[in-house]
Amino acid sequence: MLVSTSSAVALGDSSADILAGAPGRGDPYYPFDGNGGYDVRHYDVSIEYDPPTHRLTGQARLDATATQPLKSFNLDFSGPPIESVAVNGTPAEFDRNGEHELTVIPGQALLPHLPFTVTVDYAGPVSESRSEKGWTFLPSGGAVVAGQPHSARSWYPLNDSLLDKATFALRATVPAEWEAVSIGTRTQNTVTGDRRTVRWESRQPTLGYLTMVAIDHFDFLEQRRADGTPLLSAFAPGAAAKRDIEQRLPEVLDFLEGLYGRYPFETAGGVFLDADMKSSLETQTRPVYADWAELDTVVHEIAHQWWGDSVSIRNWSDICLNECFAEYSAAYLWPERTEGADVDQMYRDAVQKHRSEPEFWSIPLEDPGRENIFDAVYERGPLFVHALRRQVGDDIFFAAIREFTTTHAHNATSLAEFRAFLQSKSRTDLDGFFRAWLNTTAPPADEYLFPGSLRD
Repeated sequence: MLVSTSSAVALGDSSADILAGAPGRGDPYYPFDGNGGYDVRHYDVSIEYDPPTHRLTGQARLDATATQPLKSFNLDFSGPPIESVAVNGTPAEFDRNGEHELTVIPGQALLPHLPFTVTVDYAGPVSESRSEKGWTFLPSGGAVVAGQPHSARSWYPLNDSLLDKATFALRATVPAEWEAVSIGTRTQNTVTGDRRTVRWESRQPTLGYLTMVAIDHFDFLEQRRADGTPLLSAFAPGAAAKRDIEQRLPEVLDFLEGLYGRYPFETAGGVFLDADMKSSLETQTRPVYADWAELDTVVHEIAHQWWGDSVSIRNWSDICLNECFAEYSAAYLWPERTEGADVDQMYRDAVQKHRSEPEFWSIPLEDPGRENIFDAVYERGPLFVHALRRQVGDDIFFAAIREFTTTHAHNATSLAEFRAFLQSKSRTDLDGFFRAWLNTTAPPADEYLFPGSLRD
């Protein structure tokens, strides 16, 4: 390992600052998420995990392109001790600093617009985290690492930014009696002696928090959609009862595809755990489900494959674009289309229940604040989306959201862009409606609370 005691001085030298990649991308909630000076094209991660000792041995290779001259740049990593770092195959100096910064100092400066490769080797035990930032140890002795907004940095180094999607591959080696599941397509599953090696490849670009690895004694369910899309789902030993739910995945995909356009990925599935985790998560192509997950959870997380995974947000302050539409899909559109539910009455009942509760309206849906990021979107978010639907009418609403998810596929966007897009489709001025629902901390006025058919 080449660790320079002078690296901190070099980073602090103002003459070198213009040749140092920024240690963050400036997200208003997490300003040190991600790093500047380069864009990653592909991650190729190899890990070996030993369940009894929780020891992780890993090598991560990042294929990237410099966007400026670089004498140093940062990665995000909070995992085990680092053994070595190389840039373009040559050993590089490095320094770990801050909460999750890994500063890399290549032997030669990197030139703008040219590709380069970073390889990081690391090894050591991992610790369990209950704060959505890393590993969860499972009842069987296995483990899963999945969490929002930060989890990937706990098991491989990356540019952990909403603004830098990349393709992803994982090669995981575990004891032969265990299975390792990740996102994308399983391209290898071989046992040699007492070791199993599994490779997963995601050919569409993804964000760090949408990757995961789960290690357990899984059973599998293989299905196939009518269009040939392969579906592979995994069930932990105590999650076998969820198999009936996941058998409806083709139906769920067909339903959501009818709303939002062609499914944006090459495969789908799910990982059902028997752990009482705080949340399920829309990891790309293969969501991770806690033991409390039911069919509506599956609809929610699969809706995220359009809203959040393919069409992603630029800043965490835009989280409503992900969660409000995923929850509206599960809580309103699914029961309306499959069960004949009266969603207008559901909406009125919810408004009646919460209208006189100041705390229900106290957090704005747009820019809710870092500490409140997920507090309002699940309950008030679907109300906003349903009111928007009634404000513009079904013809405009459904055509617009389908066009939005199609034209923004595999790209980042924002609530501001969504607002402008919807306005371009409506002859009615929507500014007052959007401000009342997204930016204020009180119930909207009746004209926005009960638009269209909701007035009846």
